[in-house]
Amino acid sequence: MPHSGLSRPRPTKRRNAATTTVYDHVPMREAQANLTWKLRERDLGRDLEGAKITVNEYLDRWILTAVKPRLREKTCHDYEGILRRYIRPNLGETVLAAMRPLDLQPTYQQMIEGGLSSRTVRYTHVVLKSAMRQALRSHLLLENPADGVKRPQQLRGEMRSFTVEQAQTFLKAALATAHGPVLAVALTTGMRPSEYLGLKWQDIDWTRQTVSVVRSVRRLDGRWCFCDTKRSRTRWPIKLQRWIVELLRDLQVKACGSDLCPEANDLVFRTHSGQPISGDYLVKHFRSILNRAGLPRIRLSDLRH
Repeated sequence: MPHSGLSRPRPTKRRNAATTTVYDHVPMREAQANLTWKLRERDLGRDLEGAKITVNEYLDRWILTAVKPRLREKTCHDYEGILRRYIRPNLGETVLAAMRPLDLQPTYQQMIEGGLSSRTVRYTHVVLKSAMRQALRSHLLLENPADGVKRPQQLRGEMRSFTVEQAQTFLKAALATAHGPVLAVALTTGMRPSEYLGLKWQDIDWTRQTVSVVRSVRRLDGRWCFCDTKRSRTRWPIKLQRWIVELLRDLQVKACGSDLCPEANDLVFRTHSGQPISGDYLVKHFRSILNRAGLPRIRLSDLRH
């Protein structure tokens, strides 16, 4: 066969091309910005791993490698609960690299419309933003999608409390129940539920009529966990009203030990079986009292007077 004088082309590897349709009505500036974004993604190699895993898969890895080794058990449990309830159902199956700020905003809006406080939404935002920041450091993302989301603001007047008359009505109804003393302490001291549920008898100074908050109690993974409080201000003695001191003295006389939960033997507030009181259970009991007394629906954490 005669030589044609043309060299045969060398075999080359086929390159995967990403194509995007640009319609006539799309401005040239927008089309150019889209092209620039695509080229940047290609050059930085974000599609190597970030496009292969879902948000759920990444969050599992983040909790295991970045959260549990450096944060307290209680904080890890909080993070896992926030992600499980609010992020995973809506965004869990989204490809990590494909997540955009517009994907997050509806999730936050849905939380607000569901009656959650802006504080809860903001906390969720902080947790997710921290997770995405680590993904950015690991070169799984080009940008943190949480940076482009407007963080919900605390609404003025969101925290509600009783009037003096309502507080008196509540106390009368609460003291007629088994958990009246703990709710009375909650109303008059301003402590958080995890703090007054973790009180022990040695925390009470009967002479000075004060109580010191040095720990909190919480149920984690089916077991009770006692943690020291991080806030130094909670170690300051809290003055107890005289009638509260008398109420606690009567409660101490009736207190008895339990073999079911030895670490709860010296707790001030316990169940009939001697177990620590669950915060979730106390919330249900609190709401039932509000309903029976015809009082406005407020949160247990806002029960301060």
